[in-house]
Amino acid sequence: MAKQLPECWGHRGASAAWPENTLASFEGAARDGAEGIESDVHVSLDDVILMFHDPSLERTTDGHGLIREQNFYGVNGMEYVRTKKEPKQPIPTFTGTVELLMKPENKHLKFNVDVKVHNDPVRLFTLMHDTIVAQPNWETDLAPRILLGIWHPKFLKPAKDLLPYCKRAHIGLSPYLARKYFWDSCDGFSMNFGALCTTDGQQFLTDCKAANKEIMVWTVNKEEEMMECVRWGVNAILTDRTKTWLDLRKELAADYDGTSRKASGFLYAWLSPVYWSPFQWFLWRNEQSMLEKHGGPFDIEITTDPTPAVVRA
Repeated sequence: MAKQLPECWGHRGASAAWPENTLASFEGAARDGAEGIESDVHVSLDDVILMFHDPSLERTTDGHGLIREQNFYGVNGMEYVRTKKEPKQPIPTFTGTVELLMKPENKHLKFNVDVKVHNDPVRLFTLMHDTIVAQPNWETDLAPRILLGIWHPKFLKPAKDLLPYCKRAHIGLSPYLARKYFWDSCDGFSMNFGALCTTDGQQFLTDCKAANKEIMVWTVNKEEEMMECVRWGVNAILTDRTKTWLDLRKELAADYDGTSRKASGFLYAWLSPVYWSPFQWFLWRNEQSMLEKHGGPFDIEITTDPTPAVVRA
């Protein structure tokens, strides 16, 4: 039987070729043949969900300031902001992205929504729900394709209450935090590649497979890392270079042994300290510190309306 190869999910779309987190980038990933796209969400002052990675505009656009402090629509609204990278693109909204996914040619695409910790979970998930249920046949044609990527445990209960029809995956760098806070509440785990190179990471992979938890790996742009993900048997590779992985996957399907030898770099994990456990443990500690700085302590409890949003629609 042919070896099952990981799906290709465009990290912020096909972001090596197109401005990240734009409709052009999402469409580019789809044209390349990706099975999914990944993007991030923040909410504007006037309750518009934007597909954007950073909490502020400066790094990737000609805009300035925090997204949460500005309107999207109106005079000087963020709808007029454009990317620095060519071809210059506007910031897409969640609604516009969903409409893209609902086009007949894109109805196979999965949608991994990276829920940034800077958001208010109840506000964000309520707005997402309103957009999702406005689509025709959303229960069968859209909801099953949406995966909520959750960094902070305070988002778990609101996700269950307000978006009960969406699958959930923890995004992170720490197998320890994944086990402690997310194991029972998530269908899968979207883990940083380096975190899975450690002894703890390899055991985490084994345990996920035994528990039928899906594993997605980010951000995998090198062929030797892609090949390692294949050996690990993960479900999906999140990459900026969608065409690179799709071309390699095609070669593997045609000649697995020959292609795997060519694409392998068995010493890479030993030669770079970034893959070593001490460095990864340092990253894991920094991750929790950053998340708690912006989202509060991990043991915080968020209350929501106990009536599921799907019932209120």
